[in-house]
Amino acid sequence: MRKRNSTIDLSRLKPPRRVCLIKPSSLGDVVQALPVLCALKDLWPDACFTWVVNRNLSDLLAGHRCLDEIIEFDRAGRGPGRFRVVVDLARRLREGGFDLVCDLQGLLRTGLMTAATRAPVRVGLSTSREHAHLFYTHAIPVSDPDMPAVERYLLLAEQCGANTQDARFDVFIPPDDAAWAEAQLAALQRPAVVVNPGARWTTKRWPAEHFGAIAARAAREFGAGMVIVGSADERAVADVVARHVGDGCLNLAGETSLKQLAALLERADLVLTNDSGPMHLAAAVRTPVVGIFTCTSPRRAGPHGSGHRVVATAVDCAASYLKQCDRLDCMRELTPELVWPDVAEKLTQMARVSARSAGVAAPHTKIARSSPVSDTR
Repeated sequence: MRKRNSTIDLSRLKPPRRVCLIKPSSLGDVVQALPVLCALKDLWPDACFTWVVNRNLSDLLAGHRCLDEIIEFDRAGRGPGRFRVVVDLARRLREGGFDLVCDLQGLLRTGLMTAATRAPVRVGLSTSREHAHLFYTHAIPVSDPDMPAVERYLLLAEQCGANTQDARFDVFIPPDDAAWAEAQLAALQRPAVVVNPGARWTTKRWPAEHFGAIAARAAREFGAGMVIVGSADERAVADVVARHVGDGCLNLAGETSLKQLAALLERADLVLTNDSGPMHLAAAVRTPVVGIFTCTSPRRAGPHGSGHRVVATAVDCAASYLKQCDRLDCMRELTPELVWPDVAEKLTQMARVSARSAGVAAPHTKIARSSPVSDTR
């Protein structure tokens, strides 16, 4: 194992010919790591870039202008099949001939992937876990553990000498998927609101009935068309929201590819969502988000960029990052009445912009608030 030497200035190293980014999962994390790829490609335009990613997320990266190769990581089950997958992955990484490898996941398995490349320069963040740092030649210090994820990842690109002032994601959406999204939204009224009521953790899932109440009110008071998205496993939750809205609701949970989801989010007017992968994907394609936060921190995990609103629970255990909880006080404390003002304000702003564009007087909507408006409750 090569001795770690984090005192070397990466910006002084010889420009690499082949660079590998290791960020297998999850959807939101992969999206938030995209600015590292863009920044490094701008710094080294002649370098060949490879990304190691879970097979079920590779579609998101396909066609990206800065990416030359995707190595799919298939987390097979136990037994001989698992062993063959690991051996094949290690072989592909070793044969990649990489000069620089960046571990943006920071776990034992990705540390081992980093070591398998045998690259002369292997970089990760000091916040890595499970002793992944033992496989790095350079560990980039992270002074604030609650730093927003995009900014934290970009520390690595900055250390290499890249310009990180403007984080770009450059999600590639094929024309066929863009046309599909346009056709889906064509039958709906505007503004079109995408509702994402699912999340991987139980403690992130604001109740479907709450989402339904907000969606129904937006449809009733603003004439908004509703699109519900989510995975196939979240179809039952999406159905609850759809029943609250009734007519004028398009339920696409379990029916979209990642490219189609990105296309829908890009063409929507607003996205109402839990802290989740689709939330970060919406921010990456520059669609305004109202994000709901229960067990996670909006500062650390909020949507990147401007124009978004986040509403967080005020219970004592907020941002605990617990994946399981027997109490879920946050779900009862964070009521639809506390979320509605931020949704209504975004829709009111859109109505005013639309009215100005059409040259007519904007409708006046009175919004009752129980507390002052802020980016984070």
